Amino acid sequence: MPPEQIRRFSRTERALHWVHASAFFVLLGSGLVLYLPRLSELVARRQLVKDVHLYTALAWAVLIALLLLLGLGCGLRETIRELERFDGEDLRWLFGRGGRPARFNAGQKLNAIATAALATLFAVSGFLLWYGERDTRFRLANTILLHDGLMYVSLVLLAGHLYLSLIHPATRHALRGITRGTVDAKWARRHHPRWVPSADDPHVRAEGGDREPERLLEDGRLPVLRDGGGPDVAAARDRS
Repeated sequence: MPPEQIRRFSRTERALHWVHASAFFVLLGSGLVLYLPRLSELVARRQLVKDVHLYTALAWAVLIALLLLLGLGCGLRETIRELERFDGEDLRWLFGRGGRPARFNAGQKLNAIATAALATLFAVSGFLLWYGERDTRFRLANTILLHDGLMYVSLVLLAGHLYLSLIHPATRHALRGITRGTVDAKWARRHHPRWVPSADDPHVRAEGGDREPERLLEDGRLPVLRDGGGPDVAAARDRS
């Protein structure tokens, strides 16, 4: 019998993640070509690379804005609240003193906040670099240093993120959640006990603000509740 699967990420959340990740890799690759002389000489088409860098950044900004705008009414607002909420359990987890994470642990919350901050700073410094080429009044001396420094910080975070999601045995199962939306219930109970508490867990879920997991039917569908509250197994949905 296949293991019980529960819904961890909606389609909107997954789309937001992969739009950001895809754009980041294109921006990183094109940025390194512009930054490193050896790569710049190897590629040789510097203006083309600059255009790829610029238009990828524009596409990223538009798509992220659209997903945020559309997703706020489909559960994304609650996800943002979850990521911003830190309590005693998060601090205990962060300092290695136990702690019982909810849908996101403290490390994931800090990573999401850092990613949002870096994206904002990248966008602002990148705009100033682009506009400074057209109006010298906006050509600030430290802008390129900031942009390059952000790249190094992002590379460190990326390396840690890839290690945890692809290599580390205890956490790589989380990759399924961001690709297919679902995770194994036993894994979730072990790593996110406040989100998916065990039947014999003596603790009570704190605050009650974290999103409840959606348990799938045996065929992988989500049950839809009838008006009277009972499950209708003939219908299913994947919430966005």
